[in-house]
Amino acid sequence: MTEGLGRRIREARLARGMSLRATAAAADISPSLLSQVETGKVQPSVSTLYAIVSCLGLSIDAVLGHRPEVEPPRRRPRLGNPVQLAADAPLIEMENGVTWRGLAVMDPGDRVDALLVEYAPRAASSIDDSHMRHAGIEYGVITQGELTLKLDFDRYVLSAGDSFSFDAMRPHLYVNHTDAPAVGVWFVVGRTADSAPADPHGSMRTAVDVLEAMSRMPGRADRDIVVRGGGRDG
Repeated sequence: MTEGLGRRIREARLARGMSLRATAAAADISPSLLSQVETGKVQPSVSTLYAIVSCLGLSIDAVLGHRPEVEPPRRRPRLGNPVQLAADAPLIEMENGVTWRGLAVMDPGDRVDALLVEYAPRAASSIDDSHMRHAGIEYGVITQGELTLKLDFDRYVLSAGDSFSFDAMRPHLYVNHTDAPAVGVWFVVGRTADSAPADPHGSMRTAVDVLEAMSRMPGRADRDIVVRGGGRDG
């Protein structure tokens, strides 16, 4: 399933009449990187993939191949077996050791991204510690291992059984600092509510830039909030 990722992104871009350069600018990435993703020469990081699909107005289901990139005028609930076998789960293996497996969905038209996510040892959602943000509410629960969630200026260390929920427009980053895989179930609700292409110079992007700049200011220490067994220390 991973090998079809770039093809689906390219088909969606062409269907929307967007050039490679315009799409890259909207996603705030280089045209060469987008070209390499579309041709399958490189796999994007989580943050890069979210940037691309957000500016194209795609759901994760579309990227995984659960449904076509170009929607028909009417959508009907998918009929058939309500069970999806593990061997049939659509799969994306991304840069930096992150794997997404699409979970069963009754109606691919729903604005819900359902994923089984695995972070390999030392894996992260971006390769340069940059925070991502996207539309929707992000829900998740860790089922195995330990994963660090950096949300704004806070840091949460999540273990098996710990769950989270936040507005995904808040800058966030996931990192596995351990030597064992971290696995969890993610649901992102309403991510494609606004399918308009992102403005690379818009106010929300500027706000993220301000947050990141503040975090690099001398004497600015991040607040580390460690979540273990339902408690917080920090």
